[in-house]
Amino acid sequence: MTVLLWILLCSLAGGVLSVIAAAAVALKVSPARVPMLISYAVGALLGAVFLEILPHAFQVAPSTKAVGATVLVGLLLFFVLEKLVLWRHHHGDEFDTSHAHAGHPHPGEPGNDGGRSGMMIMVGDTFHNFVDGVLIAAAFLADIQLGIVTALAIVAHEIPQEVGDFLVLLHSGYSKRKALIFNLASSGAMVLGGLLGYAALNTLQAWVPYLLGFVAAGMIYVAVADLIPGLHRRPELHATFHQVALIGLGIVTIWLVRALTGHVE
Repeated sequence: MTVLLWILLCSLAGGVLSVIAAAAVALKVSPARVPMLISYAVGALLGAVFLEILPHAFQVAPSTKAVGATVLVGLLLFFVLEKLVLWRHHHGDEFDTSHAHAGHPHPGEPGNDGGRSGMMIMVGDTFHNFVDGVLIAAAFLADIQLGIVTALAIVAHEIPQEVGDFLVLLHSGYSKRKALIFNLASSGAMVLGGLLGYAALNTLQAWVPYLLGFVAAGMIYVAVADLIPGLHRRPELHATFHQVALIGLGIVTIWLVRALTGHVE
């Protein structure tokens, strides 16, 4: 096979396999348990940011200050995006302020945040998949075997994060079917990244650290601004213990997969 065909097949398989594997885990969760498992999503998101995405961005960036500035600008942009979504809901008389005090969302209906965190996590995940496609293309252009190993490692890294993404979508009120469709659509960005990476790798590689900074900003914002405040609605000691344990489990999952796949850089 040609290098381009290898890149196409592995980018497509990488995106689809990671989503299917994550769905096999996340879609078995009963709706009543989704709010509790949001703690795991918080850990997986923050673990991916601080153990994988930002370290890689800082390593390949010519200026760490520029990456830090990208994260800062990204946080502001996600704040504005959330404000625009809130304005649209309020302007159309569709936004119900009672969601701020709601218990648990029902599948298929807007969740505690009106679906905002679900939409924003998809924006960040799409950028992340695009960057992964560029990385797969870079590896295959260097060596076919390296490309295959890189693609397999990316799938392994993506699975715990995709589980977190599924849980965020379910928590936001998306049905299991819509969560699967949106994640599959987002995974298509990996193929686009692979194609563009093959065509213009030198140009795109210069943008990789800043795209990763934007991805990190989206994940941090969703975890800290949208998900963690919901956890504080359960201040009981036993609930807090479960939340901390699940956040820790999410972080450890990212660390373990990263260690087993040999720190793909």
